[in-house]
Amino acid sequence: MWGEVLKAQEIFKKMLEEIKEQVSPGSYSIWFSELELVSMDDSEIVVKVPLSSHKAQLRTDTYKELLDETMYSLCGKYYDWKFLTQDEVNDLNKDKIENLMDDPSDNEDIITWNTNLNPNLNFDNYIVGESNRLAYVSAIQVAQTPGTIRNPLFIYGRSGIGKTHLMHAIGNYITKNSDKKVLYTTSNDFRDEYAGISNQDKGKDTIEYANKFKNKYRNVDVLIIDDIQFLVGAEKTQQEFFHTFEALHQANKQIIISSDRSPDDLKKIEERLRSRFTWGLPVDIYPPDFELRCEIIKQKLANTSIKDKVNRDVIEYIANACPNDVRHIEGTINRLLAYTAMMTPEYINLDFALEALKDFVNVNIYQQNSIANIQKVVADYFKITVDDLKSKKRSNNIARPRHIAMYLCRMETDENLAKIGLDFGGRDHSTVVASFEKIKQELVNNSSLEATLKEIKSKL
Repeated sequence: MWGEVLKAQEIFKKMLEEIKEQVSPGSYSIWFSELELVSMDDSEIVVKVPLSSHKAQLRTDTYKELLDETMYSLCGKYYDWKFLTQDEVNDLNKDKIENLMDDPSDNEDIITWNTNLNPNLNFDNYIVGESNRLAYVSAIQVAQTPGTIRNPLFIYGRSGIGKTHLMHAIGNYITKNSDKKVLYTTSNDFRDEYAGISNQDKGKDTIEYANKFKNKYRNVDVLIIDDIQFLVGAEKTQQEFFHTFEALHQANKQIIISSDRSPDDLKKIEERLRSRFTWGLPVDIYPPDFELRCEIIKQKLANTSIKDKVNRDVIEYIANACPNDVRHIEGTINRLLAYTAMMTPEYINLDFALEALKDFVNVNIYQQNSIANIQKVVADYFKITVDDLKSKKRSNNIARPRHIAMYLCRMETDENLAKIGLDFGGRDHSTVVASFEKIKQELVNNSSLEATLKEIKSKL
């Protein structure tokens, strides 16, 4: 049986490889790259899709014919296609389990625990630099000895800088190297499932659903929960997560949590939860620096059709155009791939990249006020240099703009206190807090300062 499963997976992988050669990179990335084989028999292929929109698109004549003909070329026959979302796959597995319980002699179907992990996200393809090295080393330690040290591991940082990749890498490592039961989920999914208890009919159904919910989340060896900040405002869900946390922690089960801000900054999360988030190791990931962004771009290009066409100037241009997160880098590369597929150049130099990305980069690169951007505007406004802002100089003509710049960084960006302090000459987060409070209090009665801030903001 396992040989047949492996063969089906190999056929499906080969099918995707051939489709990749027949459609544009953009189309492949959107509609095919995340497809996963659920099952395959003599007449039917069941495929898991990321979203319901994929089901409709893959059933159109163009893509349906592409799937049929590609599979026919590999197997010499046509199949019926069934496309399911994750929820529908879960329902399918549930039905199989119930059937097995009804007829124990039927052991042809093997039901496996669904970890929700993306097998493509691992330590091998996680690019490490100074901005994420501590998080990476900590993740390796947790993966090798889950439940023994750094429990919980709390990873925080702005969106799109690799937190989710690292969490999946931990889960995949543990799954591959042990028989521990791993579950990845998001706080939104946890909240929605918990809310489902109140949607059940009163009585037996409610109790049964509640027990299934508790068994799912408390009978695991490793719980990975993403974007914990979205539990803000969901008091009852926070209470349930607290009890889940307690049950797992007391049993020495590993808990891994991510957030877009530090535990101290999650002010609307229950205090007893926030205190527990710091029991193990809170570790932050900064936006990747220039060299790390270049390495990430090289990796993203390595598996594309243009990997040998792009020169160093183009890589550095993209790195400079995407200063804050990996998702922006991925979007920029996809745009370049799509434009290249349309124009089919022999090689891709800086002039071609500028033409391909002119509208995309111009729209996105200045959407967010980065620390560097704020420092530049404040320095220009007060006729000093950015190096002055980062220096140890304490004269009023330098200290005053520094306080204003730190205040604006706190108000206008999503960066944490540690990152802001680091970018102002390696200052402690308490210095950032003091500067912020100083300007905040002064604004109450200082209309001149208010006008100054308004003018600086207009230039950002």
